[in-house]
Amino acid sequence: MLELLGAGVVSLWLEMVGIDPPTLQPTNPPTPENALFLEHSDPEAAATVQQYLKQLAQKGFVEAEQGVWIQSKDQLLANQQGSIPLPAASLTKIATSLVALQTWGPQYQFITHVGATGPIQAGVLQGDLVVQGVGDPLFVWEEAIQLGNTLNRTGIQRIKGDLVIVGGFTMNYEADPSVAGNLLREGLNADTWPEAAQTQYSTLPTGTPRPHVVTEGGVKLAATPPAQLTPLVRHHSLPLAELLRQMNIYSNNAMAETLAASVGGAQVVAQRAAIAAAVPQSEVQLINGSGLGTENRISSRAACGMFQAIERYLKSYQLTTADLFPVAGRDRGTLEARKVPAATVAKTGTLWNVSALAGVLPTRDHGSVWFSIINRGSDVTTFRAEQDILLQKLLQQWGGAAQPSVQLQPDPDNVFSNAASRNQILLNNPPAKQSF
Repeated sequence: MLELLGAGVVSLWLEMVGIDPPTLQPTNPPTPENALFLEHSDPEAAATVQQYLKQLAQKGFVEAEQGVWIQSKDQLLANQQGSIPLPAASLTKIATSLVALQTWGPQYQFITHVGATGPIQAGVLQGDLVVQGVGDPLFVWEEAIQLGNTLNRTGIQRIKGDLVIVGGFTMNYEADPSVAGNLLREGLNADTWPEAAQTQYSTLPTGTPRPHVVTEGGVKLAATPPAQLTPLVRHHSLPLAELLRQMNIYSNNAMAETLAASVGGAQVVAQRAAIAAAVPQSEVQLINGSGLGTENRISSRAACGMFQAIERYLKSYQLTTADLFPVAGRDRGTLEARKVPAATVAKTGTLWNVSALAGVLPTRDHGSVWFSIINRGSDVTTFRAEQDILLQKLLQQWGGAAQPSVQLQPDPDNVFSNAASRNQILLNNPPAKQSF
């Protein structure tokens, strides 16, 4: 539903349900490193890229469907179709990450509200349990288990009525509220856990209670919460910075779709990302926030510009791109099996006929080198291998940095990476501003 709304309408809606609307962060003005026309091309780097393209052409790939943009500060080091929007797959998540940061800031937490339509008597809720979601993209089995244990602490063992789902509640990446609601119903009661929930429970700290909240009724959907509702619990998600890190490391499509919908939809993401990257709007064309589908098109230049915009934005929070994106040689996920040079911060993108890689490479001669490689063709495995080889050759030419710059190192004191989701019990201790 939120995908149909503009950012202003979303803020008004959040106020109506009792949530403080997010503060829209201004986009920092473009710097020379994002200028549309850069000079002082590196002939040796350009030659290496041309050789890379020649090898792809010899293997039957169309040169016009390959895009490359490589720059360092105000130097354009290499360019092939760099301003042409090409199917970029999950490089789309760079745009989604950027606009989510601008909208909420890295510390923002999504709040799922839980309330009751009746009193609690002898362990039984004499009414419905109402759950209202507002865009938490990572409400999974662990959160359901945690919520079930919290409800047990409020005295609820059984729900006489229904489990009522209101708003944008998702669970286990299921956006259909009916499906998400039934998953939640299972998760609240250990007696009905499927194998997946049992597996996730085994990863929790030893001694974690097994919740028992039995719903006698069914799962129902509602457009708005009931008029008479007693707030019980607020569930706070992980901070946005950690949500984005999880999304990007594993390239989670469902999380990206939820976040894009919450900021106003794919068109809002595309427009704001292009502005932040200082490129024409035509270079960022999106139909969703994840990158699924070849209709999502981004130029290589725009991908670099978006990465740089994220870096500028994070500086005021003492964070870096390495706090939000996978780092080669450090993180599991999409970079784990790649031969990308160590300490490179990068985002991958893959469809059956698209392979993309964008990020920043620490070097001796040029410092932080921003790159974006977008390949289109039917052999993704070959593209990945050739992308890795290209970066390795460029690093040989420029030399590896003795130590990555501060801008490319994760913050060792990053409080967001160590944060956990949490529940706030409201029953008998209501906040000054009611949840519903």
